[in-house]
Amino acid sequence: MKLRTRIFVPVALLVALTAVSGCKKKQPAPAPQASAPPATAAPTAQLTAAPTVISAGDQVQLSWHTTDANSVSIDGIGDVPTSGVKTVTPTESITYHLVARGDGGTADASARVTVNQPPAVPVPTNTMSEEEEFKANVQDIFFDYDVYDIRSDAQATLAKDASYLTSHPNIKIVIGGYCDERGSDEYNLALGQNRATAAKNALVTAGVAADRIRVVSYGKEKPFCTESNEQCWQLNRRAGFSIDQ
Repeated sequence: MKLRTRIFVPVALLVALTAVSGCKKKQPAPAPQASAPPATAAPTAQLTAAPTVISAGDQVQLSWHTTDANSVSIDGIGDVPTSGVKTVTPTESITYHLVARGDGGTADASARVTVNQPPAVPVPTNTMSEEEEFKANVQDIFFDYDVYDIRSDAQATLAKDASYLTSHPNIKIVIGGYCDERGSDEYNLALGQNRATAAKNALVTAGVAADRIRVVSYGKEKPFCTESNEQCWQLNRRAGFSIDQ
């Protein structure tokens, strides 16, 4: 009888404990945690120039490519598509700078173009004196025997003389009338005066102010050549030009 009692008591306790544990309220399972949103990709940018060394006036092709960008701009050009090509003509050396902006940040890229300027053209220095320059640009004219009519070749020379004189308005000139050795002194003085006056009139007609021109006749007193032949006489039949000092 005592043995049954010993067995019964532990069994009864076990049944009671099982009943109590079966009445315990179940706890709800923890809610799953929300996953973090994926990270936004940062923009990337590439910019190239071809060629990178040019002469002034040449063209350059800019090429660029970006990713994950909302807006793209290039300094000196402005807003551009996210990828593209553009031809530019820089006048001096320059660095093109591209900036790409997106939700993930900013990226930039640069491309350098070197522009070689043309060599400076040296300005010739005029080392001639005023007198030398005058003689180089204002030529004497020649006449046929015993006349003071302006020959056709002399007309072309006077046109060039007038062009120089009108571009140098501060220069005043003297026109001397010369003759060859034949004839009297009086006759040649008159002929020389007529030759100088004919040259003056041609210059005035071409636009040279009359008050800048003085005429004088030397007749046959100041020959350029002293031989007695036609070649020498032709050199002495002239209207000679010089600066009026």
